[in-house]
Amino acid sequence: MNLLYLIWVPLVTALLMLLMKQPRLARVLALAGSLVQLGLAIALYVSYLNVHQPGDSGMLYFEQVYAFFPDWNISFHIGVDGISIAMILLTALVVVAGVLVSWEVDKMAREYFFLLILLSLGAYGFFISIDLMILFFFLEVAVIPKYLLIAVWGSGKKEYSANKLALMLMGGSALVLVGLLILFFSHGIHSFDMQALSRMYIPEQLQRICFLLIFTGFGVFSALFPFHTWVPDGHSSAPTAGSMFLAGISMKLGGYGCLKAATYLFPQAATEFSSYIIVLSAIAILYGAFATMMQKDLKYINAYSSVSHCGFVLLGIGMLTRT
Repeated sequence: MNLLYLIWVPLVTALLMLLMKQPRLARVLALAGSLVQLGLAIALYVSYLNVHQPGDSGMLYFEQVYAFFPDWNISFHIGVDGISIAMILLTALVVVAGVLVSWEVDKMAREYFFLLILLSLGAYGFFISIDLMILFFFLEVAVIPKYLLIAVWGSGKKEYSANKLALMLMGGSALVLVGLLILFFSHGIHSFDMQALSRMYIPEQLQRICFLLIFTGFGVFSALFPFHTWVPDGHSSAPTAGSMFLAGISMKLGGYGCLKAATYLFPQAATEFSSYIIVLSAIAILYGAFATMMQKDLKYINAYSSVSHCGFVLLGIGMLTRT
C-alpha cells in the first residue's frame, strides 16, 4: 500500500475544487473525493491485516523515506502502525459524514468544501508522518481551515471564537516547535526522525524540558485542563461539519501527539510527570461531564463531552500501562 495516495487524493481533490464554478459540482467532487479517501483507508486496513503478525507492536508498515532538507536532516519519512491506521479510518469516516451534513451549504460552497478537504489532508499527513518536523507541518495545515470555517461559515460570536481557537492552538504549536528545536540542537542529536530518536540516549534533564513543552503543546489540542477553554467557543460557533471535525479529528491530533511524540520518545520524563497528567486528566473528565449536564445546546453538549472524552485519552496515556 502506497501511503502517498492519502496525501495525493485530498490534495488533487482540493485543487480541482478551486476550478468548480457551480456549487453542485463542488459538492459532488467533495463527496467523490471523500469516498475515495474512505476506500483508501479501508484498503490500508486490509493490507495491514495481511502483513501484521501478533506481537509486532512498535513496528512500522509501508514505510517510505524521501530526502527533504538534508542540511537540517529533515526527511519525508512516512509509515503507519495500528494506532495511526485507526486514526486514519476515523478521519475518513468523519470526512464523508462532514461532506454529507454540509450538502445544503450554499454560501461560497466551493471554498467551504475546499477547506474541508484541506483539513483532511493535514490530518492524514499528520498520522502517517514519522519525521517530527513533517508531522508539525501537517499539524499546522490542519489548523488554518478550522479558523476560516468558523470565521466565515460560523454563527454567534464567530470572529471571537475563531480568533480564540487560532491563538490557543498556535500557542500550543509554538510550544511543540520550541520543544522540537531544543531537542534537535541539544547533545548533538540533530534528528527529527522518531524511529532514530527512539534508539538514542536522551539525557534525563533534556527529556524533562522537551516532554513538558511537547506534551503541553499537544495537550492544548486535546483540551488538556486548563487549556480547554477554546473548545466550547469553537464548537458552538463552528458550522456542523466544523464541529464534527473539531471533535472527531482535531482533538485526536493532540492525543496522538502526546502519545507518539512525547511519551514514546521521553519515557523517563513521562514516568516522572505521570501523576500530574493523571490529576489534570481526572479534572477534565469530571469537569467536562458535569458541564455537559448543564448544557441545553447540542453543540455545547458535544464540546464539553469532548473535553471529558479527551480526558480519558490523556488519562490512559498518563497511566503508562500497556492497556
